[in-house]
Amino acid sequence: MHELGVVFKVIDNLKEVAAENGIEKIDKVKIGLGEVSTVIPEYLQDCFKWAKRKSPLVEDCDLEIETIPAVSYCEDCGKEYPTVEFAKICPSCHSEHTYLLRGNEFVIKEIEVP
Repeated sequence: MHELGVVFKVIDNLKEVAAENGIEKIDKVKIGLGEVSTVIPEYLQDCFKWAKRKSPLVEDCDLEIETIPAVSYCEDCGKEYPTVEFAKICPSCHSEHTYLLRGNEFVIKEIEVP
């Protein structure tokens, strides 16, 4: 389960931001999580609930996860399409010359303080 390592990295980043800005408590953090990022949202929530008890900065913090839809681009017809539904094959022209545009991200989008 790599979600625990991801959570530790998020908390480290939050500590860094807090130190730079004189913040003592964080109430909420919003994560943008790509639909095909390989991070499982439920596991991420569970790991965060466990790990936040180890740091006073985030012990009362809520984690909000916003899903970023996976979208692919077809190089042959120039159209974008939903990756999860159609995978590597373009639904418009049936080409395999496609690549992922977005949906693999993991980003801290917002931090809410008291």
